[in-house]
Amino acid sequence: MPQPEGAALEAVRARREELRQRYLRAPDDRPVTSAHGVHHVAFICRDVEETIRFYQEFLGFPLVEIVENRDYRGSTHFFFDIGNNNLLGFFDFPGHEHPAATETIGGVQHLALSVDAQHYAAARKKLDEAGVEYAGPDRGVEESLYLHDPNGVPLELYRERLGIFNGEQILDTLTDD
Repeated sequence: MPQPEGAALEAVRARREELRQRYLRAPDDRPVTSAHGVHHVAFICRDVEETIRFYQEFLGFPLVEIVENRDYRGSTHFFFDIGNNNLLGFFDFPGHEHPAATETIGGVQHLALSVDAQHYAAARKKLDEAGVEYAGPDRGVEESLYLHDPNGVPLELYRERLGIFNGEQILDTLTDD
């Protein structure tokens, strides 16, 4: 995808700084969020078993529930534990063709999941052994590993604690998950 250059790039950067100045508050001046956290994020999958095997066996996220979708008869709704009391959910829609995932407005650019060094290394080893393609360390980003799940969902395994971004603490409440 083409990137802005020259004057267009400078205009984008100036606009970002304007937004930063207008809306970004210092930590001690921020209101308390009205949310409790992410209950679950739900994606559509092509194959239930393939998705379970990928998330549970490759990434180490335990399957914690599997039920029929209440909105579409025959559809399976299932959840994985992704730590910190957060769930990653999926649906399938038997008999309904869906287009492939694309990066578009309103779509998912990627889902970044915080993992510790041990789980990062284990997932990378399993992906290497299975020949699953990923990017990240090859681009000089040692703490991030980018890949797509079997459904095309873009993922980042981010070897960083929650509340930290690029080595900087951006949230006061940190966990060890």
